[in-house]
Amino acid sequence: MPSAPWALILGASSGFGEATSLELARSGYNIFGVHMDLRSGLANVERIQDEIKAAGQEAVFFNVNAASADKRAIVLDAVAERLQADGSSINVLLHSLAFGSLLPYFGGGSKEVLTKKQIDMTLDVMAHSLVYWTQDLVSANLIKEGARIFAMTSSGSTRVIKSYGGVSAAKASLESHIRQIAFELAPLGITANAIRAGVTDTTSLQRIPGGPELLAKAKEANPSGRATTPEDVAKAIAALADERLYWLTGNVLGVDGGEDLTA
Repeated sequence: MPSAPWALILGASSGFGEATSLELARSGYNIFGVHMDLRSGLANVERIQDEIKAAGQEAVFFNVNAASADKRAIVLDAVAERLQADGSSINVLLHSLAFGSLLPYFGGGSKEVLTKKQIDMTLDVMAHSLVYWTQDLVSANLIKEGARIFAMTSSGSTRVIKSYGGVSAAKASLESHIRQIAFELAPLGITANAIRAGVTDTTSLQRIPGGPELLAKAKEANPSGRATTPEDVAKAIAALADERLYWLTGNVLGVDGGEDLTA
């Protein structure tokens, strides 16, 4: 009997990564989860794994820095070993890493501003790491024809939000990477799309200066009558992973209940 397909979720312990891990598990996927959590967050990670297993699927999680080349190599060696056991490959890759600096470019007096190191780190984690993970998966033959690659972007890729400049640059870069990945992997039958979620109440949003106000505005303006949830986005990703969507690639896909219509 063929084994269940596998998904690799980068940022699996919260927000869109958590919700997508659970939704894909309910849709019949085994889950490789990469996350970086302190001891205080491990109980939540265990809960996520338990829910995946309760859905009848396997959960193999790695608590490492996904932006580290050394850690990436360790994770992919373990992934390769597990996939070889049943001749499987990665069917879905989701990049949902939200770790960046939220400081302004300019400030007066002693006001802290973005440094080169912080900008480089933000783009490396939230954008460039997608390229490196994808390159290694392809070179190791761990992702093959029919696979789906998704990356979480936001409206900040094209709009100005207070103290969001570094992350905005990362999101714009991420969308560019998705287009190039889609172009270069199309001959292999692998698709790549960016998912632009509406304003969503996540821990990442709460860290953005003015984040709660953005959420309140989104709730008020969204023609669907509420803000986007991680579960809304997860269900869309699970649907977009369908094998019949092999011709959908290189896009930025809005999943926001119509929020962008009134922005």
